[in-house]
Amino acid sequence: MQSPVSLSAVLTTPGHLISLAARVFARLSEARLKPLGFGVGHLPVLVALEDGLAASQRELARFARIEQPSMAQMLTRMERDGLISRSAHPTDGRSSQITLTEAARARLPAACEVLLEGNRAALDGFSAQEAAQLGALLGRLIANLDRVTGGATPPG
Repeated sequence: MQSPVSLSAVLTTPGHLISLAARVFARLSEARLKPLGFGVGHLPVLVALEDGLAASQRELARFARIEQPSMAQMLTRMERDGLISRSAHPTDGRSSQITLTEAARARLPAACEVLLEGNRAALDGFSAQEAAQLGALLGRLIANLDRVTGGATPPG
């Protein structure tokens, strides 16, 4: 006969611990980014636009792995806050081309620095090898989760 699973054991599983760490990281990052006018949710959009990886709402939603309506709301707030601008797409009349404003670009280096400071604080006491190993393990975990969920790409 199989013994019953302890419900409290769930709190020590990697999935729960990673979820907890993600929430704490998000709070830390949000507090550090807020004075710069950014939010944690903006990060995929900022990276994609700055690095030229996406320029339309659809591409940004796919890159950020969120639903189109959520991306539309975020982009509306980012435009209101002066972080992005929209212009007519040069080849697709149905969509807009999204770019970072100069104000957003000017604050990106400071945002990167506060995020890196937060990561350094979180990894205090870890060796460089342990930090690299943690990153590699998390990358493998995410790849496994993508495989299990079929890529986790939102519809639309």
